[in-house]
Amino acid sequence: IMLTARGDESDRVIGLELGADDYVTKPFSPKELVARVRAVLRRATGPLGSSGGPLVHEDGDLRVDVAARQATIDGRVVNLTAREFELLAFLMRHPHQAFRREDLMAQVWGSRYGDTSTITVHVRRLREKIEPDPSHPTRIGTVWGVGYRWEGMQPVGSA
Repeated sequence: IMLTARGDESDRVIGLELGADDYVTKPFSPKELVARVRAVLRRATGPLGSSGGPLVHEDGDLRVDVAARQATIDGRVVNLTAREFELLAFLMRHPHQAFRREDLMAQVWGSRYGDTSTITVHVRRLREKIEPDPSHPTRIGTVWGVGYRWEGMQPVGSA
């Protein structure tokens, strides 16, 4: 979590692009900061596979092993941040279902409050890592005026 006096949108986007899970500007509420820290810790320690979905998702050459918390393309490990992995696994668990940025904040970040540009930044970074051509994504689709959805194949694997 970045805590800073720099609150311009460009500063927040840069902070998130550098890997921050959240961005809080001064002045800030200590209660809000504690809540955000708890949310990050909850997401970091919570069981990702507890939703009852498959533990392995596959989409062509992309394989996401939720239990191992590892994504591979053609057998090569894709280096994802914890948040990128959680976002990817969540979208793959719900193929062809559109999610608003606010819904993704709630489901993946654990809070409905925050800057939804966080989602945009994480989706862009994720596309750069898993899409054959990030400028023409085929896996994570944009639903204009809504948000994003997994466009790939149905997940397979064992529960």
